[in-house]
Formats: sequence, C-alpha cells, structure tokens
Amino acid sequence: MYWLCITTRENWEIVRKHNVWGVSDRHLKTLRRVRPGDKLVFYVKQKLRGGEKYPPMIVGIYEAEGEPYRDEKQIFSGGLYPWRIRVKPIKLGEIEFKPLIPKLKFIKNKQAWTGYLMGKAMRQIPEEDYRLIESQLG
Repeated sequence: MYWLCITTRENWEIVRKHNVWGVSDRHLKTLRRVRPGDKLVFYVKQKLRGGEKYPPMIVGIYEAEGEPYRDEKQIFSGGLYPWRIRVKPIKLGEIEFKPLIPKLKFIKNKQAWTGYLMGKAMRQIPEEDYRLIESQLG
C-alpha cells in the first residue's frame, strides 16, 4: 500500500535522522494498517517563518521496515508521537505539492484540497498517485 505522511519541516528532519515515523494515539488505527514494504510519501506542511512563506512540499519516499511499536522517548517536535514504525529511504528530493493537485486522484475537490490532509497524520493514496509523485521526485 501507499501512504501520504503529513508532517512539519522539523519532524521531517527527525524522520531523516532516525529513520522512524511516529504518530499520536489518535492515529494508531491508521498506522496499524501499514505493512513492511509499504511506501510512505512524506508531505511537509506550508510554513510561515519570519515573513517568508515556505510552500507545502513532497520531500521523500520511504519504505516501512517493520510493524508499528510504542516508544516513549521524546524525539519529535510538538508532541510525543509514541506509535512508531522503522522506515528506510527510497528516494529523497523536494517538489512543490500544489502543482500536483490537479493530477492527484485522491483529491476529488481540487479547490478544497487542504481538507484531504487536515487533521490527519497519514492517509492511504492510490498507486497511481504514488507513481506520479515518484516520477516527479528527484
């Protein structure tokens, strides 16, 4: 299966450094659906910093390496995110997300695209969307 993991720039750096993805208790049910070999596409949310606007980006593709587990060690920014899964990098790079929106199948209402990501740590995406993102990345 293919997953879009929604995170901040700070937590993306943690994923890269530790090769681990984490979610809160609220998102455990979704994380438990991830299997070894599944592909995780990382989406970094838009950020405003010092008057500058950083657009939403796709920053990498990882592969799940095991089953979800619980770890109470604080490594992520903004929360504990104790439910974790080991991941390994497949493809890294940065592409802006907004130009992909018209082509992504999982986003039905293109004008209200943020609703497909809001309040989620991750969501399943179709293989077709994964292939499009993979072809554009790096």
